[in-house]
Amino acid sequence: MFTNNCPDHISNNDLANPQRRSFLSKALAAVSILFTGFVLYPMLQFLKQPLAKGGTVSRVAAAKISEMTNDSARIFRFGDSPAMLVKTPEGELKAFTAICTHLDCTVQYVKGKRHILCACHNGKYDLNGQVLSGPPPRALEEFRVFEEGEDIIVSRT
Repeated sequence: MFTNNCPDHISNNDLANPQRRSFLSKALAAVSILFTGFVLYPMLQFLKQPLAKGGTVSRVAAAKISEMTNDSARIFRFGDSPAMLVKTPEGELKAFTAICTHLDCTVQYVKGKRHILCACHNGKYDLNGQVLSGPPPRALEEFRVFEEGEDIIVSRT
């Protein structure tokens, strides 16, 4: 028949009372669930599409006329995205999205060189937003610029 092969220091009472094993099983399950949550939550947040909040903005006052000198630029908010207002050396006002079309880095105007630079991968755009060199696959989105009183207004074309 069945013989009890337990060591002498474990009594039959301990085997009949599984509270210790039950506690360890529940604790291990709780730790596993927490670990899974800590791993999955950031992954799901990364994969989730952000809500487009700034799609309704159609025009914005980017700067005052007196603030812009020839051969200068200014970054401003256009909805939820950065945009750039450029005053060329000839005094012409132009506005573009300030987001590189390659990997969404912020671009900047290079004074004296007549181009817009994405420093992430050395992408260069001319003052019409067209790609001069580097990895950007397409031109910068251009916005319409006009003066209204003392303000420089930028709007979607």
